[in-house]
Formats: sequence, structure tokens, C-alpha cells
Amino acid sequence: MDFSLSVEEREVRDWVRTFVQRDLMPREQEVLRRERAGQPGLTSDELRELQLKAKESGFWGVQTPEEYGGMGLSAVMTALLEAELGRTFVPFRFGGAADNILYYANDEQKERYLLPTISGERKSCFAITEPGAGSDAKAIRTSARKDGTDWVINGEKTFITGGNEADFVMVFAITDPEKGANGGVTCFLVDRDAGWKSEYIDTMGEWGPAALVFEDVRVPETQILGELGHGFDLAMQWIGAGRYLLPARAIGSCERLISMAIEHANTRETFGQKIAERQAIQWMIADSGTELEALRWLVLHAAWQVDQKVDSRHAQSMAKLYGGVKANEIVDRVLQIHGGMGYTRELPVERWYRELRLLRIYEGTDEIQRRTIARNLLKGHVKVGGTLG
Repeated sequence: MDFSLSVEEREVRDWVRTFVQRDLMPREQEVLRRERAGQPGLTSDELRELQLKAKESGFWGVQTPEEYGGMGLSAVMTALLEAELGRTFVPFRFGGAADNILYYANDEQKERYLLPTISGERKSCFAITEPGAGSDAKAIRTSARKDGTDWVINGEKTFITGGNEADFVMVFAITDPEKGANGGVTCFLVDRDAGWKSEYIDTMGEWGPAALVFEDVRVPETQILGELGHGFDLAMQWIGAGRYLLPARAIGSCERLISMAIEHANTRETFGQKIAERQAIQWMIADSGTELEALRWLVLHAAWQVDQKVDSRHAQSMAKLYGGVKANEIVDRVLQIHGGMGYTRELPVERWYRELRLLRIYEGTDEIQRRTIARNLLKGHVKVGGTLG
């Protein structure tokens, strides 16, 4: 059993690590200053500039198929990449990506939505969550009523990532109330100029989602993505495609946080002794380091399953659950080790504290992951100790 990285995996990881250290980390103090002033950490122009700089070295559309101009990286390589990006809180993401379900678009829709999204000319958002339908996605109430050759959409979506910036939305609506999620949900591609509105939602973190409001928004039948009534399947494919990438980025955050805690413990003195000599601090470091390595292998195993094209949902749920819980415990310990300074906004610890808290909620709460894991084990879909076959 070989746990070493391939030459290609090492090269990709090392390039991204260098990019993060050279081009992103120097911006951290300015990002913190802007965020304290209620401004975005990076402007859209700055983000675009960084994305194009990465593109010069070939990093564009990291998981986008090569036929569309992307790198087509494996899930394992993408997880390694996300971990490196997680080493900084500068809100960067590589350009050239599109939501996985957009590849189900027909040829005309690909020209209008998919290709411009990959090139960066257009911005999309995915909208299924509603005020009364979060973890229970089957409870959505947004409706689409047929009127001639058009569909008229009414409803509200909430906590939509990118909803304030998007110029089109993939919105899920009930088209057959009797069937509901079992063949009665359809996905529509809806341009902003069709009439839907977005409202900013203020959160405890720097993530600014949106509420989307649809009032008699009329779209032609040609705007259906995929097939009529098959929207819920598309939604589940979107949600389950890259769940492992969320705890993957947390790996990098935890690496950086633990390194900060070690440095502080080795320099901070109390009562004539460095706090690194205190057993209470040593145990915090020991637990955090152990949990970080456990998280790394849970994430990489889930990514490996994705690459092997086997059912990875159980492994991804375990990685997501463990990553969310342990990343929050680690950042809490690191803040505690830093004492009062950790609680201030002069250091990025409290910012990571707020950011990592979201990991236990979005794209499947801890409770949903536990339900999935327990159901698989209790029903025999997955065997205890069956990881190695």
C-alpha cells in the first residue's frame, strides 16, 4: 500500500502552494482591513486578475473537462489543491469552472450558459434552498406554472451562494405538485433580466449569500435544464458531486492554524516559562495534529472513491462530518492558546473561527451527515470495517 504522491500530484500541489504563499498570503492584512470596514476582501477585478495570473501557468478550470479548455484534474488532485488554497483566508478560487449539472445543457444552452460561464463572461448560482426547505430539499414550495409555451415561476430561495453577483440562476421549482420530488421538480435556467431579484443576507462570517425572489417570472420552455420533472435528480448530483472538497479546504486552514499555535506556544511566556511546556497546551497541540491527519485521510479516501467511480456518498459524508466537527474544535483550541489576542480581529484566528463554523451547516448539516452514515450502516448498505473491501 503506497501512500506517497505521484510526481504529477506533487508538482500540482507544490505550484499551488507557491502561488498561495507568493500571491495570496501577502494580501491577508489588507483583506482583514477591508473586511473590518465592511468591504469585500477582494474586488471582482482583483479576483479576475489573480485568476488570469494562475491561468498563465495552466491553472484554469481545474475540474473542467479538457474538451472545454480545462485541466480535467482527478478528485484526489483537486482535493490536494483545495487543501493548499485553504492555507489562506484570502477569498480566491480558480477560474474556468462551471456547475457540474450545466453539462446536461443542450447545445444551444451550452453556447448561451455553459461556455460563457467557463470563460468567466457569465456568473451562475444554484438555487434550491428555501426558508422552509433547507436540509429537507424535498419540501421546496417554489412553483412553475405552465402558461402556453412559457412557465411562470413564483417563490423564494434563500442562502444562495453567489446569488447577488449571478446574472443567471439554475432554479428548482415544482412543476407537478402531485409527484413532488418524485418526478415533479424541474430545473430552469433563468436570466436575471427575466425579473428575479436578489437581496443580501448578512451572516456572522464573510460569506454573503442571497435571498432570491421570483414573482411571476416568465421563462420559455426552452429554458428547462435537462428534462421536465427530473430536476430533483440534477439537484442531488450537484449537491453530492464535490462534498469532499469542503473538508479538503479545511485541511489547509487547520494546518495553518496549528502552525500558528505552535509558533505562539514556543514564544509566549507565562510565569517564567514558555506555554509550550504546559501540559494543557501540549495536549491541545497533540489532539489537533492527530485529528488533522485523520481528516486528511478521510478526505483523500473519499476523493479516491470518486476517481474510482464507485458510490462515494458514505465516504464523503464521513469526511464532511468529521471535517466540520474537528475543524471547529481545532480553531477553538488555537484561539484559546492565543488567549485574548486570538479573540481580536488583529489576528485571523477569529475570522477562521467564524468561517469554519459554516462547514457544519452548508451542503448538508452535521445532523444530515449522521443520518446518512447511520442509515447506511443500519441497513447494511455499508459494512463496518468495509473500507478495504
